[in-house]
Amino acid sequence: MPNQTDIALIAHLMRRAGFGANRTELETFADLGYEWTVEWLLNPEEQPDINEYQLYRYMPMLEYPQVGYSAHGQAEWFYRMVNSQRPLQEKIALFWHQVFATATQKVWAHGVIAQINMFREKGLGSLRDLLVAVAQDPAMIKWLDNQESHKRSVNENWGRELLELFSLGVGNYTETDVYECARAFTGWTIGGDLNSYIYASIDWSFKYDAADHDRDNKIFLGHSGNLDGDEIIDILVQQPACHSFIARHLYNFFVADEPQVPAWQIEEPRDPEAVRFLMGKLVEFDLEIRPVLRSLFNTSFFQDSVYQKVKSPAEVVAGTTKIIGTPTQPSQEWFDLGKTATIFGQDLLNPPTVEGWHTGYEWINSGALVSRVNYTANQFRRSNTPGIDLLIDRIASSSSSVMSPEELVEKCLDLMGPISVREKTKTELVDHVSSEGKISWATPNDHSRSSQRTRDLLALIAGTREYQFN
Repeated sequence: MPNQTDIALIAHLMRRAGFGANRTELETFADLGYEWTVEWLLNPEEQPDINEYQLYRYMPMLEYPQVGYSAHGQAEWFYRMVNSQRPLQEKIALFWHQVFATATQKVWAHGVIAQINMFREKGLGSLRDLLVAVAQDPAMIKWLDNQESHKRSVNENWGRELLELFSLGVGNYTETDVYECARAFTGWTIGGDLNSYIYASIDWSFKYDAADHDRDNKIFLGHSGNLDGDEIIDILVQQPACHSFIARHLYNFFVADEPQVPAWQIEEPRDPEAVRFLMGKLVEFDLEIRPVLRSLFNTSFFQDSVYQKVKSPAEVVAGTTKIIGTPTQPSQEWFDLGKTATIFGQDLLNPPTVEGWHTGYEWINSGALVSRVNYTANQFRRSNTPGIDLLIDRIASSSSSVMSPEELVEKCLDLMGPISVREKTKTELVDHVSSEGKISWATPNDHSRSSQRTRDLLALIAGTREYQFN
């Protein structure tokens, strides 16, 4: 049987590299070992994908979502977050969705969903190849108006955001670089009907219009020539500023909350040494994300970063669903999960701006925090939740007929995380349980009453700072 430290470390890994895991999964991974689990996460293509036939058979609307309607894409994504045997594939897609934010407020839902699929496919591979794929992605082209950028009338939107938010960050380029970058991407446009409401983006594809490409000389970041978009990206990924920018994004997403991206020009990283480490790994591994993450997951700064990130709404909703064990099969409940995350501030497939979402403590402004706590508490109090039923059965079977309040609190904290709360919090939890006396599992009536008390305790734990943080 793995010890508590092993399980806690695996639980931390699964929260950051996925959306958590139930207790049985954690114990299985702990038996196999931390290094084995890291490799399992990093090689999602070796695991079976979800059964799309079953999903679309019962929820056919998810295969061809309504035009401009993100709820269908959200429902399928939460289904994957909870059920996929490829958790890091879903987490890396969420990571890149935050970095390369593209929204259904301007792009048909089909296009954004196709972009998320591209992140699943390429998100652990070469940063250079991913940037090219993003530049050629019809949803991104539409989102940043590059189909309206022509050699005699250049639109700078894509060129500016590629430098500011996708690769270098503010302060590492000039306005001339923005214009020259935009010139290099003229002719990179969309094939298909951009205006069809019926077919929307289903038939969108990347199209290179050679006649509309500016072939004159360009000067970009000190490089001169008849530069095309591919060559611009080749130049970008050689820049130390690019390595620093992506390294800080990786640290912010997987390790600990950083200030918001617009502040990075003036605020130092929370852990400059860790960011430099990740920069070095990006260079060492030729910008391949998979080996960089392998290195990251095996560092002490990652393994010691428990409770250093506020869970995003998607992490709260998917992680809670995995613990309580429902829903698991195709049903209308998956739509509710998407709506819940939206209420909490994360409208998946529809980030508020090209900056993506503001993260960290901005996830828990006063209104959102109350909603999150109420939601998680209500989920843990629900009846007929197989995950919670299993936890209660384990608690009852591990005890004699009578259990002290301290024992119940310790067991619930262990099985829900393990979660290590502050002493003051633990005292308050014990006092709450103590107010109704000892816990007995001796008779069916005792078992029923103690089960409800346990659910109430789990609901209180779900409202703690430690549960709401990652």
